Amino acid sequence: MYKSDISINELTDKLQDGKLSRRKFNTMLAAAGISMVAVPMMPRRASAAAEDQATYFTWGGYDVPEMFAPYIAKYGEPPNFATFGGSEEALTKMRAGYVVDVSHPCNQGIPRWVASGLFQPIDTSRLSNWPDMIPELTNLEGAVTDDGKVYFTPCDWGQTSVTYRTDLVDLQGQPESWGILWDERYKGRLGELASGADTWWCAAIYAGVAFKDIATEEAFQKIAAALRKQRPLIRVYTDETTSLEQALASGELVAAMTWNSSPVALKADGVPVTFANPKEGALTWVCGAMMHKDAPHPDKAHDVIDSLLSVETGKFLIDDYGYGHSNLKAFNAIPDARLAELGLTRNPSELLNAGKFQTPQTQEWETRMNQEFEQIKAGF
Repeated sequence: MYKSDISINELTDKLQDGKLSRRKFNTMLAAAGISMVAVPMMPRRASAAAEDQATYFTWGGYDVPEMFAPYIAKYGEPPNFATFGGSEEALTKMRAGYVVDVSHPCNQGIPRWVASGLFQPIDTSRLSNWPDMIPELTNLEGAVTDDGKVYFTPCDWGQTSVTYRTDLVDLQGQPESWGILWDERYKGRLGELASGADTWWCAAIYAGVAFKDIATEEAFQKIAAALRKQRPLIRVYTDETTSLEQALASGELVAAMTWNSSPVALKADGVPVTFANPKEGALTWVCGAMMHKDAPHPDKAHDVIDSLLSVETGKFLIDDYGYGHSNLKAFNAIPDARLAELGLTRNPSELLNAGKFQTPQTQEWETRMNQEFEQIKAGF
């Protein structure tokens, strides 16, 4: 337990100085029964210093110095961090004039992000790690234009599935399924990600909608109906995965939709959970870097991207978060036993080729889907 404000302040200082990862910080607070909401986080650097570094606009949890060892070695400190809860939120903010150096979308959004005109090609000749990329990840739909310009460099990949307490969920001899999150027995003890970028697509898998048909009106109504049926069962919708992990650890939740990182963190703390391999299939995603057309620090932006693609970052993402990485050499830095524990292999192409990948949709569809999902979450 942390018995005084001084102890909390010491932890906060270590986090802001890069001496403590955000994941470890949250774990230590959770152990003390303290919520992140109760701990005010000040900017990591003064504004004068911030002007000297590139800004990385990313998902919460990726704003950690462990992902930028090469950048820190070159510039003495990490880039500036700004976070978003969903990629649609990020794109909307940039459309409104928010300028960063590098942002972090995922595969289903690449064509729309490129079409926005807000991004510039990345000079891969300036990326020392580019030759080591997994081939299946470098040519995702929309990532490379017909004239060979690269707009998206893959970094992390993984799955969205159900993390559940093995001591609190009874499968009744049935295979693991997305149906856990629709099980009436667990009403009020289930959690969902708050972004349609995950939840709408996972509901499609549960409802039996093929991704190639997801833009049809029939599919739209079928998925919406499944989510409305689920709504009374859900205790919380959130994009703050730490809160889902804390609720699972305490038993407040018995199951939640999460990414790979949550069961890794929970198991490390001795919580009896597993990451389901649903009979219907799990959602597979790939996220990476795109460079703003008005990036204030284009040279440092390339160094941000190269750090994201480095073996050091890959080792951290694999070992600490349980995610896959785009650099094939990163897998060689992890022992076989640890890869097996994480459900990964030295041949990640096997997992990638077996995944259910989201298919890029139009801006109109994304807008309608997100509006409908917001209505469902609100109980309408």
